[in-house]
Order: sequence, then structure tokens, then C-alpha cells
Amino acid sequence: MAEHTVRLATMTDLDEMLALYRHLYSDDPIIDPEVARAEWAKLISSGLTTVFAATIGDKPVSSCTLIVVPNVTRGGRPYALIENVVTHADHRRRGLGRAVLDAALSAAQAAACYKVMLATGSRQEETLRFYESAGFVRGEKTFFQISPPQ
Repeated sequence: MAEHTVRLATMTDLDEMLALYRHLYSDDPIIDPEVARAEWAKLISSGLTTVFAATIGDKPVSSCTLIVVPNVTRGGRPYALIENVVTHADHRRRGLGRAVLDAALSAAQAAACYKVMLATGSRQEETLRFYESAGFVRGEKTFFQISPPQ
């Protein structure tokens, strides 16, 4: 396996990240480049979100986004959400997804988050076991979602 590095994503990663996200949502509409640049800039500079990228060479091949949410319960300790966990299909089962999850979990711990939540739309047992192997517990809470009408 080629050596990888986990680092924070930057503005210059946008094109590679858009290609990587196609491995997460292959049927997503192609985003307008100007909209993508503006949204990416907000995402990586908000102060509440961090995008971790596992790279081979300088190319992101796995990623996840950590959102740390300020909070006034639990003694003022924040909580965190992890979203958009993806690994390029050609690089799966090599520990890269686990590497970005571990980086996100370490950052959440450093931010004193009292919990980290992750939701997946996958029903594949292999995916669910992957998250469990990273320390997430299935069935501890009930998750609800609503999407606006299209």
C-alpha cells in the first residue's frame, strides 16, 4: 500500500475533493464551479467545521467532515457530528477511512466534546461494522431526518 498522510483539506483540494465526493454520492448533480468555490471556502474556514483528508501523494483519497457545535448543556461542553465519510473506490479496505475518522475523533476529544454523532444512510452490514469498529455504538439513540421538498 502506498504511504498516506492525514491532513486538513485546503482551498487547493477543491477539484480533487469534488471528484472524491462522487464516490459518496454518484448521482449528485454537478455543482457550479463558482458555487463550489464559495461553499468550500465557507466549509473549511468556518471555525466550526474541519475537513480531514487522507492523501496519497498530495491527492485526497479519503475524507470526512467534523462539525463541532457549541453548547450550553453538559457544562458548556460542545458536541460533534461527523459527515461525508468517503474513500475512493480504488483505495478502500486499506485503513484510510479509519485514519480520517480517527483524526476527527481526536480533534473532537481535543475540543472536549461530550459526544460525537455519525449517521449513515447505508444499510450494508459491512459499513455498519466499520463504524462500530471505530467505536460508534449502533442503536444507542434514535435518529430522525427531514428533507425539504424538492
